[in-house]
Amino acid sequence: MTEVQTTHTADLDAATRTAARRLLDEAFGPTMTDDDWEHSLGGLHALVWEGAELVGHAAVVQRRLLYHGRALRAGYLEGVGVRPDRQGRGYAAAMMSTLERILRGAYDLGALGATEEATGFYAARGWQRWEGPTSALTPAGIARTEEDDGAVFVFVLDVPLDVTEELTCDWRDGDVW
Repeated sequence: MTEVQTTHTADLDAATRTAARRLLDEAFGPTMTDDDWEHSLGGLHALVWEGAELVGHAAVVQRRLLYHGRALRAGYLEGVGVRPDRQGRGYAAAMMSTLERILRGAYDLGALGATEEATGFYAARGWQRWEGPTSALTPAGIARTEEDDGAVFVFVLDVPLDVTEELTCDWRDGDVW
């Protein structure tokens, strides 16, 4: 059984923050940006350690998603990664189980933007691909984010959702989804 530590960003010491960023850089390579790291901060982190080495990181942060004219409180997963040489050992599943428990207790739904390589993993856990159009609430108003269509997954909780309808995320720098 893998032990997952949960802690808020405010309680991460500098060494753990550095280790988490380094792990995500290693897991995602040059696609991991400073904005991506920033998106992972401000919420709860799920951490997996092997001894003194951080081998897994995931975070859930609060966002607002607009659906049918309603602003839903979404637990948005960010920075879900396992060190490449430790993948396939159940660490990602353990972190997801921890974060899904948090989602069930605190949010209207869960959401995330998935890489193509991870879509099967999320689908097998009951996450649903958002099939409808995606948009972002930008400073200039609602703008379609066609490049993100098909990459957004939701974890449906108490709010009934039709995944073929439009879903709009709140604004942020970098990748909005």
